[in-house]
Amino acid sequence: MQLDETATKAIALRMKKAHGHLARVIAMLEEGAECDSVLTQLAAVNKALSRSGYVLVATGLQQCLEAGDGPDSVDVKKMEKLFLALA
Repeated sequence: MQLDETATKAIALRMKKAHGHLARVIAMLEEGAECDSVLTQLAAVNKALSRSGYVLVATGLQQCLEAGDGPDSVDVKKMEKLFLALA
């Protein structure tokens, strides 16, 4: 399944923001920032990436439903596997 361009751009933007945030966390670590500060920021990056993944799966599911013949057109096992990959 290929996502439409609008969805792809929005998800990519989320990931790019997380990428920039991670670069700042790495710099904090290399500059000797306090461990708790680095871990707090790393947790924020992790959450941002996780949310990007959930948005990606949810968007794909929505597009499958819209393009197919309703809920019966969705490969439930495939969607379950994708969600579990993020867990």
